Amino acid sequence: MILRRLAVVVRAAAVVGAALVGAGASVALSMPAYAHGGDAPDGTNYRTRVSEVTPALPGVTVRTIEAGARLELANHSGKTVEVLGYDGEPYLEVRPDGVYENVRSPATYLNVTLTGGAGVPADADPAAPPSWRRVSGEPVARWHDHRAHWMTAAKPPQVTADPGREQRIRDWTVPLRVDLSTAEVRGTLDWIPPPLPALWWAGAVLGAAAIGALGLISTRSPSPDRPSTPVSESTPGPSPATSSTLPAAGPMTAASTLPAAGPVTAAGSSSGVGAVSGLMGLVLGGVALVGGGVAIAYAVAREIDAGKTGLGGILLGLLASQIWPVVAALGAIAAGAYALAGRPAADFALALAGSCLALFAGVANAPVLSSAIAPVPWPAAAARCLVVSVIAIGAGLAAANALRMRAVARLVTAQVPATDADETDPAQRPAAS
Repeated sequence: MILRRLAVVVRAAAVVGAALVGAGASVALSMPAYAHGGDAPDGTNYRTRVSEVTPALPGVTVRTIEAGARLELANHSGKTVEVLGYDGEPYLEVRPDGVYENVRSPATYLNVTLTGGAGVPADADPAAPPSWRRVSGEPVARWHDHRAHWMTAAKPPQVTADPGREQRIRDWTVPLRVDLSTAEVRGTLDWIPPPLPALWWAGAVLGAAAIGALGLISTRSPSPDRPSTPVSESTPGPSPATSSTLPAAGPMTAASTLPAAGPVTAAGSSSGVGAVSGLMGLVLGGVALVGGGVAIAYAVAREIDAGKTGLGGILLGLLASQIWPVVAALGAIAAGAYALAGRPAADFALALAGSCLALFAGVANAPVLSSAIAPVPWPAAAARCLVVSVIAIGAGLAAANALRMRAVARLVTAQVPATDADETDPAQRPAAS
């Protein structure tokens, strides 16, 4: 029996593990062909906005992406748009056939990271003639521009003096050049007071507790000194004479060893309780599907905010920069489908998947709970609701199914002595009177 149960648990773990292996293999195959902003913030309290491009350039649009960490310039004008660096030197050229960067511009190296900490080679000279290198085949440039965002961990003096008030940090400009004409991207940088993270964490804890409570339904196993099968008060028990004619108990089968867990009352048998427990298993499976779907939705939203377009671009972005949240979400979906199919050891699969979901897709995105600006194309409050939901669902699934597994383990332990007694050598049994 023990070997049978171990085999069932291994099969359940394989359901979740298959999603991990499959997603990991996909990442290994796709990573060399795709580059992504790995230093995109999980949240920030600095709001970067593009106000205008002046004078207006038909076919040219500029916006912020990755919660303001990068600027994106899309050029569909048919002309070459040049972005100037910090010393007024040519930095980027967005041509109809793609994006080119000047390897002699110091901005090419300073803009590699969000903090500008990359080293600048000695031959990077803003006064030198430009040397162009193609970096993209589409006329869309995305780059960190340190004129548009706050770079240091220390707050600006005015924010330190009054952090609870929304306030302007500075206005910024990025110079452009089209043919012989000049233009500017103008924008603003503001401080936005952060929300109270304690309120959002309290919501996550309450949600996890509510889902975890589902594990208490129909999981109380009968105590060892209580009969497994109820005897109605109106039905007389067997007489001693009748008892003496009963056949000796044979070996206990798997069905009798593992009855449906649940409270046993004098009003009915445990079959109804087992039905309720099975229903709760289906409910928890459905909750896992919802949790996995919410986690994937948040990961997709981050990729859209990072400038990804089209199904292929979003999928590659997910595999390149959102691998662990995606793997955890796929594991939760696989475990939920496994439970809804009524497969054995579904409680184990749901507990494992819930733990991974809460950790890798929930807690990993927890900085958004204390940030005013979220890296999604929705309001920050909606992003916080999604993250709280993922944490609550994941932690709740882990708790509920741990309780269900504990109840089954107690029930099995309570019946082990009876099994041992039934399987003793017949020669050692006392003779029937």
